[in-house]
Amino acid sequence: MAALTKKQLDQLKQLLDEREQVLRSHLQRDTAAREEFVQVASEAPDSGDASFATLSMDLGNAAVERDLVELRHIASARCRIGRGDYGVCALCGYEIPYARLVAQPTAARCAPCQNNFERTHADGVSRSSL
Repeated sequence: MAALTKKQLDQLKQLLDEREQVLRSHLQRDTAAREEFVQVASEAPDSGDASFATLSMDLGNAAVERDLVELRHIASARCRIGRGDYGVCALCGYEIPYARLVAQPTAARCAPCQNNFERTHADGVSRSSL
């Protein structure tokens, strides 16, 4: 297990809680805005307005998807806390530095392993399997 103190772990839990609240607030706001926008878009008088409405909806969907992915990462971090392996790199097994966890509380990998992961999975296809 990572050598996080109780105080450090409590601070990281608080960061996770605060970020979750922000994301849930974004999702509620986006849902309300989407409902209003759907009404306006359905009344679009010309194809230009309809195209803009479609683009705006696509961008909104991307933001919602991004927030949902981050919420899943938060849930995963909480699972690791519960199992006692939070702060341990999922790939190499070394401790993730506290400073990295403060900057990215959902981090499941140390910085070198994360860099390697991003390099080999950047396009969704593992380069090692090519």
